[in-house]
Amino acid sequence: MDSISSRIATELGVRPQQVTATIALLDEGATVPFIARYRKEITGSLDDTQLRNLEERLRYLRELDERRASILASIDEQGKLTAELQQAIALADTKTRLEDLYLPYKKKRRTKGQIALEAGLGELADLLFNDPNHNPQVEAARFIDAEHNFADEKAVLEGAKYILMERFAEDAELLQRLRNMLQQDALLRARVVTGKEQDGAKFSDYFEHDEPFKRVPSHRALAIFRGRNEGFLTASLSLGDDSPGSMHPCEVVIAEHFAIKNQERPADAWLAEVVRWTWRVKLSSHLETDLFGQLREQAETEAINVFARNLHDLLLAAPAGPRCTLGIDPGLRTGCKIAVVDATGKVLDTATVYPHVPHNKWDATLATLAQLCKKHQVQLIAIGNGTGSRESDRLAIELVKLLPELRMSKVMVSEAGASVYSASELAALEFPDLDVSLRGAVSIARRLQDPLAELVKIDPKAIGVGQYQHDVSQAQLARSLDAVVEDCVNAVGVDVNTASSALLTRISGLNATLAKNIVAFRDEHGAFSSRTALKKVPRLGEKTFELSAGFLRVMNGKNPLDASAVHPETYPLVTRIAQDTQRDIRSLIGDSAFLQQLDPQQFTDETYGLPTVTDILQELDKPARDPRPEFKTAEFQDGVESLKDLKLGMILEGVITNVTNFGAFVDIGVHQDGLVHISALSESFVKDPYQVVKAGDIVKVKVMDVDIPRARIALSMRMSDTPGEKPQPAAREPKARNTARSERHTQQDKPAPNNGAMAALFANARQLKKK
Repeated sequence: MDSISSRIATELGVRPQQVTATIALLDEGATVPFIARYRKEITGSLDDTQLRNLEERLRYLRELDERRASILASIDEQGKLTAELQQAIALADTKTRLEDLYLPYKKKRRTKGQIALEAGLGELADLLFNDPNHNPQVEAARFIDAEHNFADEKAVLEGAKYILMERFAEDAELLQRLRNMLQQDALLRARVVTGKEQDGAKFSDYFEHDEPFKRVPSHRALAIFRGRNEGFLTASLSLGDDSPGSMHPCEVVIAEHFAIKNQERPADAWLAEVVRWTWRVKLSSHLETDLFGQLREQAETEAINVFARNLHDLLLAAPAGPRCTLGIDPGLRTGCKIAVVDATGKVLDTATVYPHVPHNKWDATLATLAQLCKKHQVQLIAIGNGTGSRESDRLAIELVKLLPELRMSKVMVSEAGASVYSASELAALEFPDLDVSLRGAVSIARRLQDPLAELVKIDPKAIGVGQYQHDVSQAQLARSLDAVVEDCVNAVGVDVNTASSALLTRISGLNATLAKNIVAFRDEHGAFSSRTALKKVPRLGEKTFELSAGFLRVMNGKNPLDASAVHPETYPLVTRIAQDTQRDIRSLIGDSAFLQQLDPQQFTDETYGLPTVTDILQELDKPARDPRPEFKTAEFQDGVESLKDLKLGMILEGVITNVTNFGAFVDIGVHQDGLVHISALSESFVKDPYQVVKAGDIVKVKVMDVDIPRARIALSMRMSDTPGEKPQPAAREPKARNTARSERHTQQDKPAPNNGAMAALFANARQLKKK
């Protein structure tokens, strides 16, 4: 078995030395952002995506090795560990393969086969299996034992049958053959539970659905599993002719694996019965459960990846910047909650107004908002996109017209998770004297100024950019989303003198305790004047400083490099570059023409390699460069505020809120996102929607269909598409088979026909069972 480093290197397509070096850094406590940014010489410039994949595979393979050691120890204790078995276990490269090999040795409750073995029927089972020329009825008579409840030939043969069944069902090679065949050739069959058609209408797409198992995409798999879990659907694997009395292709494989043939010997029909029962009683449901588990795991992984990708784009959405902002958390009966925050996000004023039905205090609300805007010189208006948002949008339009001198801009902002934050412990600590309802307005205003800084305060699962997020492994989901947040925060960096403890917690090397210590130290001693001053913070040691310093910015400090992504450990290198070029460090920063003339190679030495020098020169060129895009906003069409306002063929502007494997969801301002199916994203063929759009993109869409009862909107980004007609994809993709096609597939493609000598063998077995 290759080493973990070699396996991961092969999977990632990199050198084993790179993996070994990275594993050493991870084991020392280094974070992925730190390794990706400041240890390029050691890792051979592995990027953050490669490092995350490496970290995940390392976790899996180490768990695999731990399980391998445990299994070897267990079998060895039983005195059953042979050299061949030890070799097979050593070569097992998945947890499934490992568990297959361990199955015969796993401690289990007493089975019918074990009871038969204890009664001495193993000799009969071996006799009939090894030499089918023996007559089962005659041989069974010798093993009748009333004391052990084997009182006649039928009971004895039943016991011997269970011995072989359990032996067959625990054969690792057979399990792998059957699993591979089902993975390649089986259909996933979903059906509605009788009588649940009405209640389960949302799963109507799967009421009669057949699809090749190997082609089931993650979103359909999770939808079917959810429907099954909620009691509306059944799900099964189908292979060959499933009608009663027919021979299943897997039974043929079992018979072939153990060289069971129909030569019309006395025990052939009995052995055929053993094979049939092995499949139908022991292996059918076991392998179906196993394969469904694998499908769910793969689907969950893909769903988590989609969620993580959308979260990444949302966190790195363009910030409107440090401008005084009025946040509106819309409401009808309970009123609109208002908060004004200054350029740094500090709360200046709050109010509750009632412009909409049933209160209709429109003019009084305008007067109140105008007063607040003039008092605080508001520049931006952030409107939450919840209930009453379009009505509030009209309010904002009038407000902007009323105060042209302020040159205000209004922006619709996703309020997903704002209510979660409002009621959180963090919000209570931040605003102990502010009503819960008003905290949401503050969050809406701040997330327009800086989405990243505000959204890190909210559980990523509450931000609303995932599909089937409650159906996936919550531990894996949390781990993946936390990694995304960490990568995003460290990619941007934070101002240590203004960052909240929630934002600081996400910095490489820091945790909640250290983040609180930094804020407390800052509150007590004033702003940090340099990065080195961070070492005075309680419990912030040298290792923590090494991991975090490069991502913490000190603006307008003593050392200009403290405001950049240049790590303090490389300050001597910058000093040498300045000396060699006879320039002052401050004059070097931002002098693009001069810096681009420099050859990075001339500044390398034994301590600093080419990647580090190159990064430093780029950072000096554009210090603390923000990877986020320029701020832009979508303009929702006036008069289009609900599904009833939509008309087929309308062309609207909207914002991508979520990208999935089957398309993209777009907010067009009607409180219900519309779906642009993957086939309607582009005039050219699209394999991955993420190649065309990402969360936060502003797009033009055409309304293709509106289903008001089910609150569904079909959109297209292809302006040539005709509403009401199904979009024709640029290139035909494999699609799920309908029932008729599935039946034809079953008849034509089944692994073995139900005729000939093998069929006769099983027919004889069924006759034997009837006797």
